[in-house]
This record gives sequence, structure tokens and C-alpha cells, in this order.
Amino acid sequence: MAKGKFKHKPTGERTFSSPEEIAAGTSADRPRTFKKQGENDVYDRRGEPEQEEESEDFAKPKYKGTEGLIEIENPNLVKPKNIKPKDIDIGKTTDMSRREREELEKQQSHEHYMKRQEQGKTEQARKDLERLTLIRQQRAEAAKKREEEKAAKEERKAEARK
Repeated sequence: MAKGKFKHKPTGERTFSSPEEIAAGTSADRPRTFKKQGENDVYDRRGEPEQEEESEDFAKPKYKGTEGLIEIENPNLVKPKNIKPKDIDIGKTTDMSRREREELEKQQSHEHYMKRQEQGKTEQARKDLERLTLIRQQRAEAAKKREEEKAAKEERKAEARK
């Protein structure tokens, strides 16, 4: 095991860049953020560095932290919606959410089913109508039977009086 503060390369040597290589920018270990010193310094007659004017087409927004490194769309990021009253389109209909659409479809299907139910076109309506006619027949027969029994009872009373 090698001892010491630094990890060594497999060859065991450590290489350093000379100040000339660093100034020339030819160093292999030079970070990408360093620029060559004489390349971007433009001076005007007074000796002050000249500001490069950026056109609006090429202007980049300033980012906080690491925002600008990766282009992402965060779906959780709430974007402020500042809409001026003059920009609002009154005639435009808003899109409904999935839940609202499903609720509306459910109500419409229920209304359609109830209309068919009233017309007697559904299975359940047919069964109900058959049951209803059967009950009406039974009640009519029961009423007829009671009338006959009542008439028979009155005849017996009339015979008993004589």
C-alpha cells in the first residue's frame, strides 16, 4: 500500500503543468471554465475593458444555482398565471378536467336510462310492467271474489230473515 496524502497514478508519478502551459491554455488538466487571458480582454482608448453588447436574440436568462445546466420541465413547478382582463377571451370555453367530464357523462347516461325506463324499453322496465300487470290481475280477482262473498253473505242474511 502506498502511503501519503495523495493517491498516485499507476506509474507512481505525479505531473504538474508549468505556468507557461497554464497561460497558453494547452494544459491537459486545465478546467473548462478558465479562459485564455489575452483572448477576451478588449480595451478601448481609455484603457477600460469594453463591454460586448449582446443582442436580444442571443440574450440568455440568468439562472439560480444549477438551473441552467440541464434543460428540464418540472411538472410540479407552478408557473405564475398573470392574465390581464383585456386579454381574457370570453367566448373561449375552458377544457373540463377528467373528473368533471366523467361526472357529466355519468349524469347524461343516467338521464338517458331514465327516459328509456319511462318508455318501457329497458329490461328492468319490462320486468316491472309484467309484475305490475300480474299484481293488477291478482287484485282484480281478489276484488271479484270479495264481491261474490259479500253477495253470498247478503243472500244468507236475506234467507235467514224470511
